[in-house]
Amino acid sequence: MLYTEELLEHYRHPQNFGTLQSPTGKITLQNPLCGDVITLAIEIKNGKIYSVAFEGKGCAISTASASLLTGYIKGKKVEELRNLSKKSTMDIVGFSVSPGRIKCLLLPFEALKKILIA
Repeated sequence: MLYTEELLEHYRHPQNFGTLQSPTGKITLQNPLCGDVITLAIEIKNGKIYSVAFEGKGCAISTASASLLTGYIKGKKVEELRNLSKKSTMDIVGFSVSPGRIKCLLLPFEALKKILIA
């Protein structure tokens, strides 16, 4: 796969990378196939994602995906995000990957879904 310039930019300078002081929800997930790890934290106020941050160690795909997804969800209604699908996440991220790397791309999505159903 050839990495796009946008993917590389989000990998090198991820948005929302860091921690939150008082998250409403927080989870750490790992992709056992490649070793990627992400900790996603969100703060919900008035039914919307008020603040979001992630930390982790992973490949360019998982880091860029987390950066793009966290940028997208900020300010969105929780109910709207509960309906987010794998396909819509791939559209948000804006790049495609081989079937072997799809778990890298979807790791932040899986973390978000687990927080929202908790």
